Amino acid sequence: MKKSIFLALSAIVFIHITSCDKLVPGAPEPGDTIAEPTDGLTPAQMAQFIAGDELFAKVFTPAEGLGPIFIQNSCEGCHVGDGKGHPFNTETRFGKLTPTGFDFMLDKGGPQLQFRSLQNYIAETLPPGYTHTSDRIAPIVIGMGHLAGVSDADILALADPNDLDGDGISGRVNYVEAKDYFNPQPFHIQDPTQSGFYIGRFGKKAKEITLLDQIVFALKQDMGLTSDFDTEDLYNWQIANGAVDNVPDPEVGSDVVNKLLFYMRTLKTPTRRNENDADVLAGEQVFDQIGCVKCHVSTMKTGYSEIEALNNKTFHPYTDLLLHDMGSLLDDGVPEGDATGSEWRTPPLWGLGLAEDSQGGTGYYLHDGRATSLEQAIGFHATGEASNIANNYYALTQAEKDNLIAFLKSL
Repeated sequence: MKKSIFLALSAIVFIHITSCDKLVPGAPEPGDTIAEPTDGLTPAQMAQFIAGDELFAKVFTPAEGLGPIFIQNSCEGCHVGDGKGHPFNTETRFGKLTPTGFDFMLDKGGPQLQFRSLQNYIAETLPPGYTHTSDRIAPIVIGMGHLAGVSDADILALADPNDLDGDGISGRVNYVEAKDYFNPQPFHIQDPTQSGFYIGRFGKKAKEITLLDQIVFALKQDMGLTSDFDTEDLYNWQIANGAVDNVPDPEVGSDVVNKLLFYMRTLKTPTRRNENDADVLAGEQVFDQIGCVKCHVSTMKTGYSEIEALNNKTFHPYTDLLLHDMGSLLDDGVPEGDATGSEWRTPPLWGLGLAEDSQGGTGYYLHDGRATSLEQAIGFHATGEASNIANNYYALTQAEKDNLIAFLKSL
């Protein structure tokens, strides 16, 4: 009897243990995570990376300067696990089209809406008179240090603004006005037609010249945090004092900004998965043959960097960092710098196969997450410069389409 009870209990314990193996995930496979440091960092640099990682995940409080109007209270609030954002958590740009151009309504809290607020403050709403809005999901932030290290000359070499080769693709750079704190490096090239304007490479429409610009903008516009690089509080048109809080400015020192900058510079580029799979290899050929590679350029190289792990490194982002006219289907009517409403910077495709991990299990694609499959995202390329490529896609056999998707998900 006792032996029977013992055997029964042993069986129950075994079942529970084996069930736990199914419920508790093991270590992720290589290439299945993105929030990792780039290879080759020194111990001192790893310490800097970890400090920046902690700040990236930090939840800021009102006492530290959060708000009083904001979108999220941490970097990870938008970039979960350093990945792409979700369409339920967008940022909204707004402005007004006028006879003389586009008004970003800075006197009414533009260019971005902060729809959350601290207790006893009023959240911002769209002001009277606006004519256009543009919703955007947060981008994946991996590999940005590599993108920052590409020379302006290499980006210009990919441009063909007048489509001289006649392939229908006319990528061009976005020259934007440099911030007061901008420190041009030898690889930066100034706009030959106007002093103080340089090539943008970060942001949906390449409106930020440097990664520092992108971080400073996000701290203020997404979290309401002023910094040594931008000391002026956000403005709320509904409040007499414009939503100024009681925390002295700047609320974030340059040490915090520089830690975040180092962290984002040294995030690892994603590791390919299944890259030697027959379907993936066939899909890569389709990617090249139908013309995707004309904008989503596979290979780039960094120049000199004081961080040896980023110095003269070849990498594969699948972008040209140029503006392209995507046509009426993707026209948001909101210009940025030289970019028109229908022009968008080519987004890097790396990490595409891991997008679902940071988006709740469903992938959301394009600037606002309107596409819920890669097939839909390709379909939105049907107007503008990429129309011929979209037509080429539709002419593929189903097997070729499946191989192409397999390749994209391997990135």
